[in-house]
Amino acid sequence: MRRRLAVILFVPSVLVLLLLGVSLAGTVARANQQELFLDRLGDASYLVITARQSLLADDPTLVAGDLERYREVYGIGAAVVDQAGATWASNGLDVQEVDERLVALAGRRSDVRESLLPWDVDRIVVAEPVFDGGDLVGAVVTASDAEHLSRGIWLTWGMLAAAGLGIVLLGVVIANRTAGWVLRPVEAVDRAMGEIGHGRLGARIPPSAGPPELRQVIARFNEMAGRVEHLMRRQQEFVSNASHELRNPLSALMLRVEDLALAAPAEHATEIAHVRAEAVRLAHILDALLLLADDANLGADAQALDVADVVTRRVESWRMLAVGHEVVLTTPDHDDTWAVANEIVLECVLDAVMDNAVKFSPPGGRLEVEVGTPGDTVEITVRDHGPGVPAEQLARLTERFWRSPGHGTVKGSGLGLAIASELLATGGGGLRLELPDGGGFRVRLQVPRGAEVAR
Repeated sequence: MRRRLAVILFVPSVLVLLLLGVSLAGTVARANQQELFLDRLGDASYLVITARQSLLADDPTLVAGDLERYREVYGIGAAVVDQAGATWASNGLDVQEVDERLVALAGRRSDVRESLLPWDVDRIVVAEPVFDGGDLVGAVVTASDAEHLSRGIWLTWGMLAAAGLGIVLLGVVIANRTAGWVLRPVEAVDRAMGEIGHGRLGARIPPSAGPPELRQVIARFNEMAGRVEHLMRRQQEFVSNASHELRNPLSALMLRVEDLALAAPAEHATEIAHVRAEAVRLAHILDALLLLADDANLGADAQALDVADVVTRRVESWRMLAVGHEVVLTTPDHDDTWAVANEIVLECVLDAVMDNAVKFSPPGGRLEVEVGTPGDTVEITVRDHGPGVPAEQLARLTERFWRSPGHGTVKGSGLGLAIASELLATGGGGLRLELPDGGGFRVRLQVPRGAEVAR
């Protein structure tokens, strides 16, 4: 963005400079040519006096001496022609090849052949008519080599180009500095937003020396960030406090359930098992809420771990909880399932997905858990053979508290997949939901791959 703004500031300046430079170069070339022409015109006017005397006296030698001295001093060819156009006297100039003599013999002074390009100017020709009283008696013609003129024009153009290049470089520096000055507050906002997005809610933008309008934007941004931080802190504190407050009565409830299981008749064992499973599921939800409340530290706690090992341990636990269901685990033969993740987060996410799979599977249903390594991720796939959901509802399953209208009779809070998705995102992973062929539901949990460490 800084480069684009610098270009926007720089290009118009270069175009203006280019137009002015071309115009000035043309003006310089034209001025040099006119200056030389006027100088040669003055010489021709001087020679006209001697030429008139020579033509009237019918003696070419009167002007021949002046023409020869003119060539010796200035190195310029000159000649005098009579009224008929014949060469009267010359210092070496072949005047018959000079078309300008015809203009002078018509009673007019020749004009300079102006050209803006120095390589198009080979010589400067001046033809001055010679009058006696009002009668045309001849003409004086001079022809100067334009090499010196072209060299002067090239030198002037070179100086203009060097000055233009210096101005362009200065313009680049000024445009870059100006763009940096204008965009410095924008870059500060971008950095602060990135830090806030990574959980550092205390990030603020220091006062900047940018434009006044952007300083106001920074002030408003800092105010907004402060309010967001305050609201997020309150939300995290509420979730954390609520989770802690619920944990003690839940622990007491689980102890009473265990005591009840020891004393209850055998025919109530199934009901007690259901109560125990619900209590365990509620404990998992509280763990997830605590993790979400402290999601700023989840990335810092990530470490290299063997996903297959974690999944194997959790699946063994779920085999005991998923009474009446067949849980099948498939892991790679090679030891290539190391990832960078928070172990508690990974266990909590897998528990949430397994809990969903158990709830929505029919009695005796098959749960398939597979660990794979596609690309740069380690992927955990959990597939059940339950009723699934309509395709148009798939995108809403990760919304908090949203539940499919077709599953209203199934117990749940609508938080499982939403929490799983958010927890995975904090560590750079992701969650994908699919409706496989043959019915049921498939969830893919992805975490970044990492190097194996010694255990």
